Order: sequence, then C-alpha cells, then structure tokens
Amino acid sequence: MIPTRARLADLAAAAGVSTATVSRVLNGKPGVADATRASVLATLETLGYSTEPEPAESAGLIAVMVPELANPSFASFANELALVLTAAGRQMILCTAGPGGTSEEQYLDALLGVEIAGIISVSGTPADTEASPEHYQRLIDAGVPAVFINGYNPSVDGAFFSCSDAEAVSMSVAHLRSYGHERIGLAVGQMRYLPSRRKHAAFLGLGFDERSVVSTLFTVEGGQAAAARLLDAGHTALVCGSDVMALGAIREARSRGLEVPGDVSVVGYDDSALMAFTNPALTTVRQPVAVMTQAAVGSLLTAIRGLPTDPTEMLFHPDLIIRHSTGPCA
Repeated sequence: MIPTRARLADLAAAAGVSTATVSRVLNGKPGVADATRASVLATLETLGYSTEPEPAESAGLIAVMVPELANPSFASFANELALVLTAAGRQMILCTAGPGGTSEEQYLDALLGVEIAGIISVSGTPADTEASPEHYQRLIDAGVPAVFINGYNPSVDGAFFSCSDAEAVSMSVAHLRSYGHERIGLAVGQMRYLPSRRKHAAFLGLGFDERSVVSTLFTVEGGQAAAARLLDAGHTALVCGSDVMALGAIREARSRGLEVPGDVSVVGYDDSALMAFTNPALTTVRQPVAVMTQAAVGSLLTAIRGLPTDPTEMLFHPDLIIRHSTGPCA
C-alpha cells in the first residue's frame, strides 16, 4: 500500500505516465497496457513503495486517554470508542490516568516510545486550564495525530469535539423555570476545568449571580457539599455538572428531610448508565456519546491517512432527558 504521504502526481512523474494511469495500476483496474503496468510497478518498487496492503498489526495502535473509569461518563466514552475503532479495523490501547495511578503526563511520555497511529483524549489536559498540553503537542510534533473530546485548547494542533455546555445549562434552566422555579442553583466541579467554566458563564448569562453558583468536585461528596450551601441559601432547584454530583445533591436533600422532587428539584449531566433506575429516576442532560465518538474516530482516521483535519471545535447538541427528579416548585 502506498504511504499516504506519497502523492499520485509524484509517482506519475517518476514513472512517466499520468496520475490516472498510476491510480488504475494501484487499484488493479483494467485499461492499462501490460507493458505500461509493468513499468509503473517497477518504478514503484525502485522508489521503495509496496502495493501490498499492510498487515493490520503493523497499522499501529490507537491510544485512548481517559481520566478514570470510576466516573460512568468516561467509561461510556471508552466503551463506545472501543466499538467504533473495532468496527473500523483498528486496535485500541486504553490509558486511564486516574488519581493515585499513572498520570496523563507519564502515559504520554511512555507513548513516545511506542508505535501508535494516533491518540484520542477524553476530558484530558486540554480541558484543564491550569495544565500544559505540551506533552500532547510533543507527540503531535513527532507525527502522531490527536483528537480531543470535551477538551478544547487552540494551542494544540488537533481536532476537537465537545458537547455544548451552554445548551445543557440553558435547557436545564428552561425546564426548571417551566415548573415555576426561580431560586435555581448551579453545582459544578473545579473552575480550572473548561466544562465548569462554560457552564458557569452560561448560567450567569441567564440572569443569575455568583451567589447561586458553587464549585466543588465532580464527585458524590462534591455534589453533596455544593447542595448544602445552595439549599442553605434557599434554592429550590439545582443544576449539577455531572450525574454523580446530582446523586450527592439528592443525598443532601434527603438528609435534611426534604423530598425530591417535592421540595427540591435536581438535574444532572451526562445521562450515565443506570440513571434511569435511581430513586428517583434522574432528570439529566444526555451527551450524544455515540455521535461524538464516531466523529472523533472519523477525524483521527482521516489524519492518519495524511489528510488535513479542521482544528475548529465542533460542538454537539445535548438532549434533556426528563424523568422524576424534577417537578413543580413547592
């Protein structure tokens, strides 16, 4: 198979024929004289190119980087990426850069010594405004293309695919307001992360002030701590930055003897597995994981073939999934 960096025009010039003739020879199509075909093949062999397809195992692995698998949202992306890459005939190596384990930076350093064809990062360093993406750029400079899901950084030479945080907040607030809620609070993770910043900006843009925003951790405990402060301030509805934070918010409400949604309404984000089976079933914003992963893989495979990709961030529309954790304002 001719390497993607070789242009048909270069091969045609070396063989002294047209690009159409080279294309027909490479694809085994008729319409080329035997002598011409033999001459083209001899030229390609002289140049060191092979018309034999590369074995799958030499195509290179696709490294998928996720922060952790304990968060069901990241596990969902990892699982969907495995399915899409397998369907595309590619093999995946999963790198989980979670707390207490191998860091993202260590993984990226290690990947410099491994023959990989490309990288897919889910909520990685580019999503952290206080971290440097230089380790990704080093791999990219070494010829390894990268795409990023929910992590945009214009200083990195990659392709970017994100769910719209602004739309997620807007539809959550509109839903709660339709139930008569006006004292709505926002519970998000640390503001160093781009999704938190984007949700925060969108929330303030809807007329709320800083007193209705609490930033903690993307955990159950973080959600519970944020809910405690927001409930103390008199909020009757909470928009959370993740489903696990929403579960923490519900725990806090119940610890105070409050009913969800009778006294407090709660909206999550991600629509992680099993959220339809919690008590109450969680109203949440669903990321279009399947569509986002297909787009990301398609872009990466395009880059691997040596074709240009668009560095403009592509934003995907989320969906509001209405269940039983939201209801009329008491």
